[in-house]
Amino acid sequence: MKVAATTMILLACAGALGACGSQGIQVATTSPYHHGAVLFRDHCSGCHTLSVVGAQGSATSIGNRIKQNGPNFNIRKENVEQALYAIRNGGFSGAIMPQNIVVGREAAAVASFLEKYSGRQAQKVPSTNITLSTK
Repeated sequence: MKVAATTMILLACAGALGACGSQGIQVATTSPYHHGAVLFRDHCSGCHTLSVVGAQGSATSIGNRIKQNGPNFNIRKENVEQALYAIRNGGFSGAIMPQNIVVGREAAAVASFLEKYSGRQAQKVPSTNITLSTK
């Protein structure tokens, strides 16, 4: 009886500790972007960061960066065309990211998801209108 009780307590503690610091997908299952979020988490989170799916694959500083660290999509905004280009061509440099990591409708779902959720923590830089001289 003591062994069973101890086992149950240890399992409960392990479950509680395992949940600490984990972050699941924060896109509603009814959202048209949910499938893209799941695909991003499953295929891209090892190298990219995006908090809405709990992905923490990017380097946090230049000192701990390794070549597999991809862009942090919390601060980098992407549109569908940019995301599809990167998916098809292995990123923009072609050095590390595998080409066609997802294809077809799955690639489109990831690209749409990124367009909707990337760049939400991007720094807002004030803009200035510049008038060009016609002289």
